[in-house]
Amino acid sequence: MDTREKPHSCELCGKAFSHKNYLNVHYLTHTEEKPHSCDVSGKAFSQKNNLNLNYLIHTKEKPHSCGVCGKAFSRKNSLNLHYLIHSKEKPHSCDLCGKAFPQKKNLDLHYLSHTKEKPHSCEVCGKAFSQKNSLNLHYLIHTKEKPHSCEVCGKEFSQKNDLHRHYLIHTKEKSHSCIICGKAFPLKNNLNRHYLTHTKEKPHSCEVCDKAFSQKHSLNRHYLIHTKEKPHSCIICGKAFPLKNNLNRHYLTHTKEKPHSCEVCGKAFSLKNNLDVHYLTHLKQKPQSCEMMKISNCHATPGTFEPDRFTTHQTSLHCSSLMELGLELDTLRPQSRDLTIRPPQVGNLCYMRWCQTTSC
Repeated sequence: MDTREKPHSCELCGKAFSHKNYLNVHYLTHTEEKPHSCDVSGKAFSQKNNLNLNYLIHTKEKPHSCGVCGKAFSRKNSLNLHYLIHSKEKPHSCDLCGKAFPQKKNLDLHYLSHTKEKPHSCEVCGKAFSQKNSLNLHYLIHTKEKPHSCEVCGKEFSQKNDLHRHYLIHTKEKSHSCIICGKAFPLKNNLNRHYLTHTKEKPHSCEVCDKAFSQKHSLNRHYLIHTKEKPHSCIICGKAFPLKNNLNRHYLTHTKEKPHSCEVCGKAFSLKNNLDVHYLTHLKQKPQSCEMMKISNCHATPGTFEPDRFTTHQTSLHCSSLMELGLELDTLRPQSRDLTIRPPQVGNLCYMRWCQTTSC
C-alpha cells in the first residue's frame, strides 16, 4: 500500500497528490487546456510526456520488447500489461459473477454487462454504447470513413479487426478445426457456430412464433417475416427486399452479370445454385428416391432428391441404419477431387463413423 503523504489536493474534485507539479498537471483535466501540440498531425495534449508518446506513432518506434515472445511496444506500460498474457495472472475479479481480468479497466467495462449501463450515445442517431471506443467505431458508419486498407487487394475497412479477418481470405489460413468432422475454419467464432450443426442446439428463439435457430443472425432475418420489413431497395427499379444479399442477387437481373461459370462447358449463370443444378446435366444423374423407403418408415416423396441432397438426406436421417445394413456405403466415401463432382459434407461424417466399425 502506498503510504506516502499527499498534501496537495485539488480544490475542484478533492483528489490528492504528493507533489505540487502533479496537481498542476491534474488541473488541466478540469480546464481541458492542451498546450502541447504535435507538429506532424496537429493533435494537442495536456501533458508533454503524452506528446512524446504520440511521436512514437509517427516514427513507428517500439523500444520496449517482450522477453518471452519478442513482441514490441511503444510504451513501457503496454509491455507490462502484455506480460500478463504470459503469466496468466488475472488479479481483478468481479464480485458479482467471479469472472477475473488481467487489467482493472477490463473489470470496469465488465461491470457494465451487469448494470446494462450505456453512457456513451451517438449524437447522430442516438444509439448508446457501454464503451467509448465502441461509440468511436460506430461514428465511422456515419462518416463512411474506412482508414484500414488491405495491402493485397486494396479493399478498405472501417475497423482494424475486420481487416485482419479479411487477410485470411488471401492467406487461406484455417487454423480452427472441428474435432468431430475435421472441417477447418479461419475464425474461432466460425467454428463455434459450426459445432451447432453437430449438437443441433438452437439457443435463439422467436418471441412471436417460438421457432428456434442456432445462430442469432438467422433469428434476426426470421423476424422480417413477422414485421414484413423490406429495408433494402433497388436504386434502379425500386423493388424492396428484406435482406441485403437478396438485393445484391436482384441487381444481377439489371447488370446481366453471370459470375458463375461451368468448368466443363463454360456456360455462365448469375446464381451459384443454378450452376450447381446445371452440373447434374454433365453427371447424367437424375433425381433419386431414398433407399430406406423399401425397408424403413421413411416418408420422403419418391424421385424427389437430386444426387447431392439425396446422399445428405440418407446420411443425416438414416446413418445408423445404413451402417447396420451395409446399404449404399460407396456413396458415403469421399468423392473424387474432380470439381464437377460435389461431395456432400454430411455424408463424410457418416462415412467416418462407419470407418470406426470396419476395416475401411
